[in-house]
Amino acid sequence: MRFPYRPRLDWETVATRRRYDDACTVARALDLVGERWALLVVRELLFGPKRFTDLRTGLPGASPNVLSQRLRELDEAGVLRRRRLPPPAAAWVYELTPYGHQLEPVVFALGKWGAQVSGPLDGRPLSVDSMMLAMRTLYDPARTRGVVTDVVVELGEDGFRATATPDGLRLVREPVDRPDVVIRTDTTTLSGVVSGGRTLTEALDSGDLVLVGDDAVATRFFTLFSRERLA
Repeated sequence: MRFPYRPRLDWETVATRRRYDDACTVARALDLVGERWALLVVRELLFGPKRFTDLRTGLPGASPNVLSQRLRELDEAGVLRRRRLPPPAAAWVYELTPYGHQLEPVVFALGKWGAQVSGPLDGRPLSVDSMMLAMRTLYDPARTRGVVTDVVVELGEDGFRATATPDGLRLVREPVDRPDVVIRTDTTTLSGVVSGGRTLTEALDSGDLVLVGDDAVATRFFTLFSRERLA
């Protein structure tokens, strides 16, 4: 898909920062998004706009000053923009531009590649958006057998509409009037059930996961994920 959007990038601005001084387009791309936290900021905005405080929640390891600097740089590069929501919210949020959204397959591919890296992950934070990215990575559209499933996934105060189709898994922050089922849990539990490290029955029995609606739909929804997708 081609976007009728041109980044308002002034390359002289980039020249004042550290850069690779390499004509390769990979190097030029890394001049824009290669700084620490930059691509993780993009990850946090893939599913919709966020306030600065929301970004801080998703990226607890980034200091406020560093996060502010990354946001300014990405804004200068045309990757994201800052805008004010209309009343009654009247809050400032950051969102990806169409140019920035072109990084989605890049982030997705990095997530799939990184999932093959072995090593302990206990105690490391897993943001809501990184969990959604993991679900996209493990989703196997062939398992739908042509059936479309519409569910709501609630992770604390954050909620997503998850539409499983033969063409892919659509995840977006938006309300759903009549979902087939609502899944209420936390990122750790959801990660375990989706990856196959924990059964749905175990999560339900422990109370770590709660279903509101059609249990059969939820059971079918969780069969649509497979670690074989990482191969």
